[in-house]
Amino acid sequence: MARIATVLVLAGLLGVMAPALAAAAGVTPADRAPANSTPVERPISDAPPPAAEMQAPPAGGTASAPRIGMMTMQPGQIFWERFGHDSIVVLDPATGEAISYNFGFFDPTEPDFIARFVRGDMRYRLAAVPFEHDLVLYREEGRGVAIQWLDLDDAQARATAAALARNALPENAFYRYDYFKDNCSTRVRDAVDQALGGGLHRQAQGRSQGLTWRDEALRLASPAPWMWLGFDLGLGPEADVPMTLWQQAFVPGHLSRMIGESRNAAGRPLVRATQPLLPHVIPPDPVARPVRTWAWALWGLALGTLALWLGRRHPRALAAAAIPLWIFGGLVGGLLLFLWFGTQHTMGWANHNLFLLNPVGWLALPGAWRILRGRAPGRVFGAALATMAALAAIGMFVHWLPAMPQRNAHWIALLLPVHAALAWAWFRRRSQPAR
Repeated sequence: MARIATVLVLAGLLGVMAPALAAAAGVTPADRAPANSTPVERPISDAPPPAAEMQAPPAGGTASAPRIGMMTMQPGQIFWERFGHDSIVVLDPATGEAISYNFGFFDPTEPDFIARFVRGDMRYRLAAVPFEHDLVLYREEGRGVAIQWLDLDDAQARATAAALARNALPENAFYRYDYFKDNCSTRVRDAVDQALGGGLHRQAQGRSQGLTWRDEALRLASPAPWMWLGFDLGLGPEADVPMTLWQQAFVPGHLSRMIGESRNAAGRPLVRATQPLLPHVIPPDPVARPVRTWAWALWGLALGTLALWLGRRHPRALAAAAIPLWIFGGLVGGLLLFLWFGTQHTMGWANHNLFLLNPVGWLALPGAWRILRGRAPGRVFGAALATMAALAAIGMFVHWLPAMPQRNAHWIALLLPVHAALAWAWFRRRSQPAR
């Protein structure tokens, strides 16, 4: 899919936007080369079977009408490839020439590239590349590729080919990339829908499998734990709204399945034939695995119990152990606030994890340092601990509210006992000097 896979994660959490940064991550991601580069720099003989050898089925109309297919590339093993990719192939049956219309190109050499990325204002573009060139990367990486040839009439096929050619012109090619709602895959979906006069949207919009944006982001990111962590912490309540089948098409694999189940204007299956091009020889898509909140709760209780014991027996050790948590929580909280108020990454806005990880922890750092030196931590220290515990408790109640729910019960189960134990442990000793 496009190269933007994450959503930023400063100082150790380059996961919320990291795939976005490296991929552009997908985060998603772009599976492609920069906009001003050539996808391949090797002889054509190294490429997969040429376009002339593709077994495109006859369209049922005149032989001169182009054949339109949707090409789906399976996910790869590098984090910006986790979501897969797709493009539209236009085959001229008379010449055997095939063009792949790929919406996943961007130019990292643009003067404002980094600033636009940070703001959530990425510019991607459509590029028309020779079919053989567009396959070389996937062959080398062992990623499966297949084409679904669409059953369009001559007028629809010609109109689609002409619309893609116009869209690929320099003055029309650029678009504002959104990882979830306007990416390489949704642009392919929209092109097919346009060919059907809105028929694809009508068939998919009212149906849902109950999946959320978070479900798919976490499932596909799961092979990379840091990427999973970034998405889970960085996505806010908007990511937990159930998607329709139409919205699920932001993932190329879902779009491929949706296309395979759809009908054309005449009521026939939209896919006339599916042609495998490259075998998939690397691990397949990961399967969804439920988050076991009870296991996170056990860890939270265990850590909270340890914090109480250390506070009573070894306060300096507890301070030393808590400092990394407060530093990390402040960095994550600062990033989440920045995503909310400083960017257009709407899926990260109003993130309930701010109740659990926030810059308030930084106010406790001077007091922790004084404890390590054998001194009293001071009033600000106690106020900071009480505030963090209170915010975590508020976060638990907010989780139960029906308005804008966010699926972060596991983080609450882990961190609420820790914040509460830290506050209780130090308040018990607030009038005693540290040992």
